[in-house]
Amino acid sequence: MTEQNRNYLRETLTFWNEITEEEQEMIVQNTAVVKYKQGQNIYNAQQECVGVLLIKKGELRTYILSEEGKEVTLYRLGEGDVCILSASCILKNITFDVHVDAEKDSEVLLINSPAYSALSQKNIYVEAFTLRLTADRFSDVMWAMEQILFMSFDRRLAIFLLDETAKTGTDNLSLTHEQIAKYVGSAREVVSRMLKYFAKEGMVELSRGSIKIVDRQKLKNLL
Repeated sequence: MTEQNRNYLRETLTFWNEITEEEQEMIVQNTAVVKYKQGQNIYNAQQECVGVLLIKKGELRTYILSEEGKEVTLYRLGEGDVCILSASCILKNITFDVHVDAEKDSEVLLINSPAYSALSQKNIYVEAFTLRLTADRFSDVMWAMEQILFMSFDRRLAIFLLDETAKTGTDNLSLTHEQIAKYVGSAREVVSRMLKYFAKEGMVELSRGSIKIVDRQKLKNLL
């Protein structure tokens, strides 16, 4: 493993200084650099437990899938984040099936499940790190469910657009209506209709494959 990747493990795994050099080396020996193409499925209910994913670059999306094939996005993770549900076999009482896809070309450090599980079982700092990550992700899940179940769609879409501008640092969002529908758990036609309304009201400007926020305050007024 390169020194750069060792440093990334050290920086991302906040328990690093609480484990022995031998345990650190065990993690290094059981970690691989893996690259995923945009759209590639990384984890689903039919697969074996993949492991813990430390995202170096790119973006991953975690979602659930209905029997009718409808996707509901639970959360997205980017550079510096850790995906723990891809190692759901090491988490107690995780009984629902999730899917993880690469939303962009991505590169991750993959720690295999048996090694991580063994360390988590004997080191309280690793266990605490795992529990905190799990709690953070379930907080994201509850927020997603709250929006879908209790919020009007114009408010949900406004929240999504404002969150995206905060995340990307730009008012010009390179997103298709199909992508937005996937992220907010709706149909493309519903998204297109609401975006046209937002454009008519002077909140956004629409062009092929992109959306420009032109009146942030009007969007905030919907919240």
